[in-house]
Amino acid sequence: VVPACLLLALMLLAPALSAQQERGLIFNLKIGELCLQSAQCKSGCCHRLSGLSLARCAPKAAEFQECSPKSIYGVYYKCPCESGLTCDADKTIVGSITNRDFGVCKDSR
Repeated sequence: VVPACLLLALMLLAPALSAQQERGLIFNLKIGELCLQSAQCKSGCCHRLSGLSLARCAPKAAEFQECSPKSIYGVYYKCPCESGLTCDADKTIVGSITNRDFGVCKDSR
């Protein structure tokens, strides 16, 4: 006899397991979906507006937009730059501790 909670868990997970690889419940999340780490987002940026807000997947910053340098934390107040752009920001330890390490995306060429 299968316990009721195990049966319920299998029924809830079945749609997620049969879903296409394009999008999942944990990885390949679309812009606007809740996230915990940037690795979960298709865009590569898990963004939050403030320390108390929920983080959501967001597009990477375009040229001349505000940005954060890539970090090991995985959640950003400003998204890192799109491919081919660099974030000209304060990369000192003081900037990262005080959350003031924002910059502007510039063409690296």
